[in-house]
Amino acid sequence: MAPIAPGFAGHDPAAWHFWQMEQLRLRQQQAREEAAARAANSMWRRIRPAEAAPIHTATLVAVLAAGLTTAVVLGDGMGPGLLLAVLPAMVAAYAAARAAGRKARPWSLLWAAGCVALLAVPALRDSAWPSTLAILGAVLLAALTLHGTRSWPGVLLAPLGFLDSAVTGVGWAWAGLRSRGGGAGRERWLSVVKAALVAAALLLVFGGLFASADAAFADLLGGLLPDVSVGEGPFRFLLFLLGAVLALAAARTAAAPHRWDRVKPRQWKARSRVEWSLPLIVLNLLFAGFNAVQLAVLFGGYDKVLESTGLTYAEYARQGFWQLLWATVFVLAVIALALRWAPRGGAGDRRLVRSVLGTLCLLTLVVVASAVRRMDLYVDAYGLTRLRLSVVTMELWLGLVIVLLMAAGVAGGRWLARAVVAGAAATVLAFGLASPDGIIAEYNVTRYQQDNKLDLAYLRDLSSDAAPYLDRLPEPRRSCALMGIEADLRHASDAPWYATSLGEHRARRILRERPLTATVAECRRLGAFASRVE
Repeated sequence: MAPIAPGFAGHDPAAWHFWQMEQLRLRQQQAREEAAARAANSMWRRIRPAEAAPIHTATLVAVLAAGLTTAVVLGDGMGPGLLLAVLPAMVAAYAAARAAGRKARPWSLLWAAGCVALLAVPALRDSAWPSTLAILGAVLLAALTLHGTRSWPGVLLAPLGFLDSAVTGVGWAWAGLRSRGGGAGRERWLSVVKAALVAAALLLVFGGLFASADAAFADLLGGLLPDVSVGEGPFRFLLFLLGAVLALAAARTAAAPHRWDRVKPRQWKARSRVEWSLPLIVLNLLFAGFNAVQLAVLFGGYDKVLESTGLTYAEYARQGFWQLLWATVFVLAVIALALRWAPRGGAGDRRLVRSVLGTLCLLTLVVVASAVRRMDLYVDAYGLTRLRLSVVTMELWLGLVIVLLMAAGVAGGRWLARAVVAGAAATVLAFGLASPDGIIAEYNVTRYQQDNKLDLAYLRDLSSDAAPYLDRLPEPRRSCALMGIEADLRHASDAPWYATSLGEHRARRILRERPLTATVAECRRLGAFASRVE
């Protein structure tokens, strides 16, 4: 009960001051409790992983193997060594998940298989750009494998979980090592270390004796074992730390993943049918008019259009491709926003949304086909390049996303996020396995044989993957086209087998069987040092 306030009969200043201080304390306590409740219910708290069980011995051994393998095989380059370095990390993650009682689900097995397949691309292809895409795709699939997420926020945010797991994983491993530092655990570790030292000593002694006794065996060991110098010690040590930390991040995520599916997108206010559908219907009419013109051009022929516009054959093709590519991207953004604001009153609203957005998707597929056709015309005029091949591939993938959106509108969209990721991973995998530099070289060599048009300067900058197709050119153009590849291989002549891709191996064999014969002066006269790519 509050005491008598000042200005009234019977007011007690001491009691009044004490009551005010007590009210202030209660308000501060209530504010702290409300802040604690908000923090406990915050997004970060909800997605934080649960407390992980103590790290298993098999996980620690696999992490150590991952660090050692990374230090040994990745110091000389990628190639098959990347996959060799990742395999122990996968074993560490499997052991941690098994110890935590997690079971693999079909989607997780699919992501894991896709991750391994993507990591095989650097072992097959010498070109850096498809290999880089494959590695980035493998990181995304690894995150989906370990987190088991299925929602759009989870798909987009899952790779970020590795950053937090890399920090917490180090503490997790250190706690596991400290718990094994005494008693029976210490005896087991000492036994393992002693056995490893004895095995290393035996291999060193008898391996040296056999190598000195037989030259063929010595060559075999020289090809299998890395050639590590003392000066590379700090670099190799950094690689060891990197491999071990990444393996710990994967294992810690497998033991207790972030719960990204708890991230719920904000619910947007639904619009009325007229407010929502009118802009989209107008957009559909615009797309329909554009597509009608494209069909008229297709059946009426390009000559009439070129005559009326004053553009050349290649200018007409190049003028519209990039605009149509961006139109496809913007359509996806429009569909994403439209679904947020779509009316949700009942079955009639659902039919309206499906019909309007389904029509937009169908019309967008015609735009995709028009964009691909325009790039085909431009390639016919000027040849195939990396940029042209990559953007056409991207446009085709966007078309696949449009098809998946249409399927989700019919069958429901719970699987849409994972299907889009699977389509992207399959596209990147097919892109890498198809050897983009090989496709470019084959197309341009065939074009030279038909039209006698060849950009030697551009072909000279291709990777070793293009060597089998450039080898078909007549001399001296063959030697001029292979000159850049030969210089790169000569620079990397001492690379071990685990840092040599299949493309490099084939190129070395071609150059060994048919050495280059043209001189630099001859190649300069043929334009091998001045690109004409448009």
